Amino acid sequence: MNILFLSVSTGGGHMNAAKAVKETIASKYPNAKCLIVDTLRYISPLLNKLIVGSYLSMVRNAPDFYGGLYKLSEYNKGISSLTSTSSKLIARYLTDLIKDFCPSIIVCTHTFPLQMVSFLKEKNVISVPIVAVVTDYVNHPFWNLHNIDALVVPGNHVKRDMIKTGIPKGIIYPFGIPLSEDFIYKNDKAEMRRTLQLDDKLTALIMGGSLGIRSVYNSFKLLMNSKKDIQILIVTGENNKLRKKIQQELLNYPLNQQDMVRILGYTNNVSNLMDAADFIITKAGGMTISEALAKELPIFLISPIPGQEERNTSFLVNSGAAVTISSKEDIDNILDNTIYNPEQLERIKQKGKLLARPNASYDTVKLFEGLLRS
Repeated sequence: MNILFLSVSTGGGHMNAAKAVKETIASKYPNAKCLIVDTLRYISPLLNKLIVGSYLSMVRNAPDFYGGLYKLSEYNKGISSLTSTSSKLIARYLTDLIKDFCPSIIVCTHTFPLQMVSFLKEKNVISVPIVAVVTDYVNHPFWNLHNIDALVVPGNHVKRDMIKTGIPKGIIYPFGIPLSEDFIYKNDKAEMRRTLQLDDKLTALIMGGSLGIRSVYNSFKLLMNSKKDIQILIVTGENNKLRKKIQQELLNYPLNQQDMVRILGYTNNVSNLMDAADFIITKAGGMTISEALAKELPIFLISPIPGQEERNTSFLVNSGAAVTISSKEDIDNILDNTIYNPEQLERIKQKGKLLARPNASYDTVKLFEGLLRS
């Protein structure tokens, strides 16, 4: 079994979904070959910088403009046509990679490479099964392509939306967003706090992903204004500027509050941090949300990026599985109505369980097995 994963680095979720499936394949088929390719970077570092760099810059500096483009792309076929035409023009640069690796299945965790391989299959350049993995809790017209053998989506609501757009229901699998095995199991909270050398008290985890500069800082400020005794874990990832900004701001608070804050950079320990926490404040990125749902961790959503994250937020809040907050709200009032309200807390957890798909990676690999047998 040779599995070629094609993704794009517009946020960590697309790559992490590929890594999660690769991890499951490696444990089940030790002799299988898996290759994860950052598609645009592989084709041309300059093109990657132009496309991905422009996207990241727009999201960070002009989020409302990006949100407008996203909404327009849902209804304007001209944007879809432009994106599809661009993908076709560069698709040929993948032919040598595909020929050399000789994949049994091609898996795309981003729509850009999916458009490319869809075109290559149409031209009979490739004939192997193509699987798409959707990493947001909403549908988008970009996923409606020909020559796709399977779409792995976060849940039945996305499947229903896709069917309405004309995608055959038989190729849509509501398995969830693939997660690393670390997120399938839950560790005892008190024991994990001891392992991480944390106090056994109310603990908040703040995450924002690669694009969550504003959300992480706002969440930190919000919790520091709380009158409750809260232990705060902050994951700043590879953003050293954000980490230094929070460290500097922290000096303005009394020592007893400073002692209750732990600032972490990039970490592979997110699973254990979720086990130690009582709730998470984060943006509505599909991967982080899926991980928190699998861990049955109450979710507070803040500062969603206009576009897919706003739609993720609406879905999760309307489903009752998450609570939306803003930096101007009284966090203590929110905590009293959720974390300190046993009935409401249980309601949020039960709604989250209905959306959680902890076995998504295993189900996706079973799908591969079925495609290879057919």
